[in-house]
Amino acid sequence: METNGDEPKAIEWLRQKGLASAVKKAGRTAAEGVVRSYIHFGNRVGVLVEVNCETDFVARREELIDLADNVARQVAAYQQVEYVSVADIPAAVVAKEREIEAGKDDLANKPPQIREKIVEGRIEKRLKEMCLLDQPYIKDDSKTVDELVKETAARLSENIKVGRFVRFIVGETQEKIAATPEVAPVAEAPTVEAATPETTPETTPEVEPAAPIAESVAEVVSEAVAEPATEAAPEASPKGKKKKK
Repeated sequence: METNGDEPKAIEWLRQKGLASAVKKAGRTAAEGVVRSYIHFGNRVGVLVEVNCETDFVARREELIDLADNVARQVAAYQQVEYVSVADIPAAVVAKEREIEAGKDDLANKPPQIREKIVEGRIEKRLKEMCLLDQPYIKDDSKTVDELVKETAARLSENIKVGRFVRFIVGETQEKIAATPEVAPVAEAPTVEAATPETTPETTPEVEPAAPIAESVAEVVSEAVAEPATEAAPEASPKGKKKKK
């Protein structure tokens, strides 16, 4: 009735109504949900995804489980995706992307205002390429992952959202380690210990062992007695003469 019997327009109208309903529910707390996994063919790519809802009852619904499985496959298929939404991208990453775009050669001769508009357009496109919710849905590229999530939310009458995801690729960790430049270890200065007179051979004078006290006294006495006797000794008397008393 709303589209005068035009079925394609009717489907679009219902989708829009469903999306609007999901937007109204987006502010409600979604602390329940499920964690689902997907291992890609060949066992070289694996994904874990958390999809949240409001109640544990909805967490057990097949619609929510199917949504989580499809989102996990989406993450495996779009390996350039790093964040759930644009709001999750750190400001430092946005600033770096802006710097890269602004420095491209094809913008060098553009007027400042036009250059700024071109950079903003490229930045918007680049950030969407990095976000899961902005990707075309792999099973139906006429809608995005964000629209898929909102359609499920409208169907289940709860706030549904993708909480987080992580992707595992075989060998990725080793590639990152190989790409990281090695930093040479800082050489530690040798520790110099202060030499002490008691322990350093160069500074310790050699000391001759002292003679026993008794022997030293005996030598002094013998020298003192011997010297006067030598000085007072009379010359030898000539042969044949007698020394007077």
